[in-house]
Amino acid sequence: MTALAGAAAAQLPAAAAVQRPRFGAGLEGQRKADLGDGTYRNPIVPGDHPDPTILKDGADYYMTFSSFQSYPGAVIWHSTDLVNWAPIGPALHKPIGTVWAMDLVKHQGRFYLYIPTLQDDGSGIHVTWADNIRGPWSDPVDLKLPGCIDPGHAVGEDGKRYLFVNGIRRVQLADDGLSTVGELQPAYTPWRYPDDWVVEMFAPEGPKLFRRGAWFYLVSAVGGTSGPATSHMVTVARAKSIHGPWEHCPHNPVVRTQSADEPWWSRGHATVVEGPAGDWWMVYHGYEKGFRTLGRQTLLEPIEWTRDGWFRAKGGTLSAALPKPKGGVAGPAGQPLSDSFTGRQLGPQWSFFNPGANEMQRVRLDSQGLLLQAKGSTLADCSPLTCLVGDRSYEASVELQIEGDAQGGMSLYYDPRGFVGVGFTAMQMLTYQYSQEQQWMRTPITAKTVHLKLVNRENVVTFHHSADGRQWTQHPWQMEVSGFHHNVFGGFLSLKIGLFAAGRGQVRLRNFRYRGLLG
Repeated sequence: MTALAGAAAAQLPAAAAVQRPRFGAGLEGQRKADLGDGTYRNPIVPGDHPDPTILKDGADYYMTFSSFQSYPGAVIWHSTDLVNWAPIGPALHKPIGTVWAMDLVKHQGRFYLYIPTLQDDGSGIHVTWADNIRGPWSDPVDLKLPGCIDPGHAVGEDGKRYLFVNGIRRVQLADDGLSTVGELQPAYTPWRYPDDWVVEMFAPEGPKLFRRGAWFYLVSAVGGTSGPATSHMVTVARAKSIHGPWEHCPHNPVVRTQSADEPWWSRGHATVVEGPAGDWWMVYHGYEKGFRTLGRQTLLEPIEWTRDGWFRAKGGTLSAALPKPKGGVAGPAGQPLSDSFTGRQLGPQWSFFNPGANEMQRVRLDSQGLLLQAKGSTLADCSPLTCLVGDRSYEASVELQIEGDAQGGMSLYYDPRGFVGVGFTAMQMLTYQYSQEQQWMRTPITAKTVHLKLVNRENVVTFHHSADGRQWTQHPWQMEVSGFHHNVFGGFLSLKIGLFAAGRGQVRLRNFRYRGLLG
């Protein structure tokens, strides 16, 4: 193998020093929320897990998040203490569009997942159901609600089922929850913030409903989910009837990032849930200060009920550790990202970006690893196999065996407009920067098997390659990727690790290894 001139296998210097709290070490060094001393620190699910919808089912809690253009998608997570979360598996296996903020509910013993999607002809809402949370889940049913997103399911005092959507509007559901009854109609005039607040846009969205005592509570978001750090917020209204009239909470917004100096930006899109011992909590998302590349991460905040029947948030800016919810039992936290690729199926950490209907036919797993059929002509259009990361700094490596006229490699991938990476053919190393291949950097390398390593230290990325996985050669181009996020590219996504196979032929993937680094 030809070494790159002047390169050495060296660790990057740590990026300069914003003092940040340290997190407990979870699987493979990934940060985890539970600090082991009766306290926790946010995020409870690190990395891009936005629009959390949470369901309490006896002593168990289940949660899922927007999965956008990734399939398998709508991965269900489980917890028994609201702090330690581990994935069960995906509820969606076939592409139905770009999946946004869902609602996970249980009604009369059956689980339902209401799924908003964006397709070429606009947005709408599907529903899938299962009698066991672990599946199998039904094929999605189109509710034929054009222009609707962010569903929130509720059962009224009349025993009827309703779906609230962005707007804030409402439509009645059939008793089986799989079709609508009547027309969509306005349900609530959202609370409006002062005109001089620095926000992205009004955008009332994310209605989530629950009943406590004599009141229905409607929790929603306004202000825009990105844009300025002070945009997103959590608002509350209540009514004695599901049909209203609704009154605004006098404490609105109950959560809002007040300043870009806070550790969590654009906090909003909340679901309220009762804890194991009867205390109450909010789960919502936010961007980590300086790390929009990680996407919107899942946050947990305690609330308290006031004498007048409203609630207040008690977590402040979430800059400090907080007491864990009382009761409950700590279970597994996170998931291993490392993968030998010798199992019977892909783990829940993996999903294809923007796959076709039969994308899984590209995959073959056996004792020799994962054989991935090439697709497209370049990193931009090959539907890479991606996994989410939640660490500010991390290292990942993989062994590649190139077959035919394929190109295989590893990248950090936002979408076809935003990525960096390194790829190999049987004869060359290719470099991707500024979301395109830099042909002037093509380097002759004769090797059908190569080890590739990526090191990301607080958005400064270096690639390394090796013939044997022991002696590494550093790529001469260190790449800064802090701009690969929604405020630049749109799409509400995050920067994921992507393994890819493009061109003609196939790529054998072995021994993917991941570990978080202290940054």
